[in-house]
Amino acid sequence: MKKEKFLPVIPEETIINKIYLIRGQKVMPDFNLAGLYGVETKNLKRAVKRNIERFPTDFMFELTMEEIKNLRCHFGTSSWGGIRYSPMVFTEQGIAMLSSILNSHQAILVNIQIIRVYTRMREMLLTHKDILLKLEQFEKQLGKNTEDIQLIFKALKQFFNPPQEPRKQIGYKRNSEERPADSAHHP
Repeated sequence: MKKEKFLPVIPEETIINKIYLIRGQKVMPDFNLAGLYGVETKNLKRAVKRNIERFPTDFMFELTMEEIKNLRCHFGTSSWGGIRYSPMVFTEQGIAMLSSILNSHQAILVNIQIIRVYTRMREMLLTHKDILLKLEQFEKQLGKNTEDIQLIFKALKQFFNPPQEPRKQIGYKRNSEERPADSAHHP
């Protein structure tokens, strides 16, 4: 029986920080993926070009010069030096497809992690979308019941801030000079 070789788990934050929004899609650049897979970027690109029919434009595309400049702005300075070829960026489906052409144990494990991160991100977006929809529904209901709500707030304000009119004293007010008749006899 072959012994499994386990690689250290890549922190989810590390993967998330390598995902960019380009052309309205969440993508990862080839040089980041190559680093995670433990291969050289040129070898990753070579494998993709040998299997280009597996990578339609919704799975992978090359960046324009303008997109490259914008991507460099994310880094502050270029950490990958001068480039001869435009970077390839891969969508979630493209990353899944990479697992069929990169057969190293590390590439398989990293791919599984990346796909899980994409799935969690999608779940979070759906949860946020549900919250936004509920808020919109609440806002529409508020619009219909504005007068009722204003009356409730007015009543609550009166409750917490009662009018500042002087209170009428209830009961007998005794003059300080007046003494009850029997108080003179008692100490």
